[in-house]
Amino acid sequence: MSQPHVMPSLEGEKLTLDEVGPRILIGGSILGVVGFAAAIAIGVGRNDHLASLGWSYLLNFAYFLSLSLGALFFVAVGHLTRATWNVVSRRIGEVVAVNLVLMAVMAIPLMLMASRVFPWASGLTHAPEELLEHKRPFLNLPFFYLRWVVYFAIWAGYAVWFWRQSVAQDRSGDPRITMRMESRAGLSLLLFALSVNFASFDLLMSLDPTWFSTIFGPYYFAAGVVGFFSLLTLLTFFLQSQGRLTRAIHVEHYHDYGKLMFAFVFFWAYLAFSQYMLIWYANIPEETAWLLRREENGWGWIGLVLVFGHFLVPFAGLLSRFTKRLRATLFLWALWILVMHWIDLYWVVMPEIRPLDPGLDSLDLLCFLGFAGFYAAALSRWAGAHSLLPERDPRLQDALAFENA
Repeated sequence: MSQPHVMPSLEGEKLTLDEVGPRILIGGSILGVVGFAAAIAIGVGRNDHLASLGWSYLLNFAYFLSLSLGALFFVAVGHLTRATWNVVSRRIGEVVAVNLVLMAVMAIPLMLMASRVFPWASGLTHAPEELLEHKRPFLNLPFFYLRWVVYFAIWAGYAVWFWRQSVAQDRSGDPRITMRMESRAGLSLLLFALSVNFASFDLLMSLDPTWFSTIFGPYYFAAGVVGFFSLLTLLTFFLQSQGRLTRAIHVEHYHDYGKLMFAFVFFWAYLAFSQYMLIWYANIPEETAWLLRREENGWGWIGLVLVFGHFLVPFAGLLSRFTKRLRATLFLWALWILVMHWIDLYWVVMPEIRPLDPGLDSLDLLCFLGFAGFYAAALSRWAGAHSLLPERDPRLQDALAFENA
């Protein structure tokens, strides 16, 4: 049995980014500009009307979007359940979630390239014309654009609202703000579930307009949540390496990070297997074609990497209580899972675009660097001079003294 945890004192604790923030902002901005400038230069030089650039952009847009959506889920479900343990980590989650504002801006280039990226819009699809005509009321660009305006209005609207309320409570200490956030968390999660489900259809599943899966929305959601908890682990580790939150977030909180990473790794695998098993068992041609493309021409090896790397290996690695309570090993597993999450989305996107070529394209990595740079810069901008801890949340003292059973 673990020893009772002594509540740490926050006296002298560094709770703001201070000089670290500008370094991240400048470094991230430079990385973002260089990454995208190189990607645009290469994309223009290929003379394919920016189609290759659009596909790589789509892949990385879906990746970073999923991380912020996972953060919004973390914030909202914490309020809905009146969780205590996560209060010390909630401000980090709020900052990652409010990056949905950045992702709304980053969606604009994707919308501009949509007629080249999505086969149903470009005409570069083998889907029967009568099927496309049947789906045209849904798969048309004006309605597509409108849906994304609605999605981001929901996501960014709630993310900014939760963040502003939380920051306002730092100043006023009003406990009614906590009750206000709890009262709105239920509706936010309902709208979140519906919008993420449809957004995953639009962004990824519609790359093959003949294919459909009712599990695909939860599949994308689960991957995003495990990705967020991995990112949360890395961000906490980074902040503590810079002397921030060194006592506020301790081994008991890392233990819960590990438990949630473990749970959602398993949940993702459960959904992936369920989708595969149902398609394999039914053996309906318009469904099996999607999987066949991911088993031929070298793509099957990437599928095996996901079976082991996204499930069996991290499942075994995170099973131990010791692993979840040791920061160094948890850091490595978090980094591993984030890499696997990117490979998972690569396996979802690229067989539709490059079915005969499973190899990485330089544009894939350059777009990743561009997104990563701007994403990090925006995180530092949102954190700004605000506290990295919801200092006057009424459950903060309980969160500081939290210990696992």
